[in-house]
Amino acid sequence: MPAATRAPFFAHNHALRVEVAELEHKARRQDVLVDDEAIYAFYAERIPEGICTTVAFDRWRRAAEAEEPKRLFMTREALMRHAAQGVTEEQYPEALDMAGARLPLKYRFAPGHALDGLTLTVPLALLNQLDAARLSWLVPGMVREKVGWYLKALPKAWRNRLTPLPEVVTAFLEDEPPAGESLPDALRRFASTRLGAPLPPDVWDAQSLPPHLCVNVTVVDASDRELASDRDLAALRGKLGEAAQLTFAAAEPAFERKGIRTWDFGELPETLSVVRDGRKLTGYPALVDEPDGVSLRLLDTRAAADAATRAATLTLMRAELKDALRRWEKGEPGFLQAALALKSAVATDVLLADVLAAVRDRAFIGEDPLPRTARAYADQVKRARTRLPAVAESAFRLLSEIAVEYHAVSRRIAALPKPLARLAAEAASQRARLVFPGFFSATPWRSLVHLPRYLKALDRRLAKYPENAQRDAKHAEAVAALWQRYWQREEANRAAGRREPALDAFRWLIEELRVSLFAQELRTPFPVSYKRLEKAWKEISAG
Repeated sequence: MPAATRAPFFAHNHALRVEVAELEHKARRQDVLVDDEAIYAFYAERIPEGICTTVAFDRWRRAAEAEEPKRLFMTREALMRHAAQGVTEEQYPEALDMAGARLPLKYRFAPGHALDGLTLTVPLALLNQLDAARLSWLVPGMVREKVGWYLKALPKAWRNRLTPLPEVVTAFLEDEPPAGESLPDALRRFASTRLGAPLPPDVWDAQSLPPHLCVNVTVVDASDRELASDRDLAALRGKLGEAAQLTFAAAEPAFERKGIRTWDFGELPETLSVVRDGRKLTGYPALVDEPDGVSLRLLDTRAAADAATRAATLTLMRAELKDALRRWEKGEPGFLQAALALKSAVATDVLLADVLAAVRDRAFIGEDPLPRTARAYADQVKRARTRLPAVAESAFRLLSEIAVEYHAVSRRIAALPKPLARLAAEAASQRARLVFPGFFSATPWRSLVHLPRYLKALDRRLAKYPENAQRDAKHAEAVAALWQRYWQREEANRAAGRREPALDAFRWLIEELRVSLFAQELRTPFPVSYKRLEKAWKEISAG
């Protein structure tokens, strides 16, 4: 290495040049760092003419620096064409605090390049703990451009009412969004309020964000070797999510225990902090149902831990209450008759297993909080034993009622003439959304009890159809539009691993609206109308 390149001025100037070049990447503009001519001029002013060899330069430099040590040291200002005052640590942080860790950020201004924009590096163990909503906000210095893009991408009728654009963007950024809300959801809620009408949840679905406005997530292993990189967090989790969970669990193997048959392990805390590779990780202790018994494990998300613990607790309680459950192993009197009526939709053995699973879930836990201590678990077992008979008898009675109405409407659909094939297909589709393999445990109990009425309402609709086919078609089209809205949002939620209780309630509001429109004589538990559903949808859209 030439002596000049080992000199302090060279290292200083190189580091400073890299630092200023980094400002260009952050500000996404190439007019911050001066050009090579300016740098040449800086040295030409300070180095005497005639020095043209490394030896001569080094000899001169030592003598010059003895009198003026910083003679060849460049300043930040000398390397910058303008101050770039907006490029601050607050606006462009070097790291993001997430998942209990400080995750490094890297900026790159290279349109068309795979790494253009913002890249977040995350250890594999923390992949499932990344907050997708938080990532949608990028960093403060980049979010304004993203908000502007979303507003410009709105249909013209709405876009023209949100002007002037810079002021609207500023107003939005000054608004305090609810914690945990994603940028698109917050902006849709904000714009809906300004417009006085709800924007649909899929308003931007047909548009593709410029790549640099989506965080690129790079996943690395314990040796910092890159495993995968993607701007689609869901896709990344699809590739590495399971490996991330296994890696996270390995962070605290002493916590794990297998082959649990009863609650003999003390307390199950809601969270547990562990340190691995110098990083503090927050885990969620869970009971996990496995083929060889229940295991005690550390999971990487609260939702996964709660779901696993509920299922595993049911397994433990099932063993505790096996004698009490034996009475219903083959169903109640009348089960076989109900199963025969539902056989076209659900196989008999699948139906029985489904009903018993629903009985156990409602009797054992229901709406109660999950037990987290041995005492709480013992109390839960006592409550379950007490309410099991009433829940089981109610469930099998309800199944019989559902079967009767299912059989009746199925006969009605089968009897429709060929010219009404469209109506028959529509009715069969609605029936299939109510009764399907697993429906008894998948349907919330508060809605399950209304299934006989929903099926009866469908039967009444078909019976009344000839009286006013035009009225039926009009309402059917409006209800189908509501269902389409619900289904699109539900599919988007499923893909994102998200759940909205208000959307679940909206799904059953649609069934009540059908009763009100097509079989009013069956009555609804509360007033329901198009207006009520539109109001409910507006609240869902507003977040």
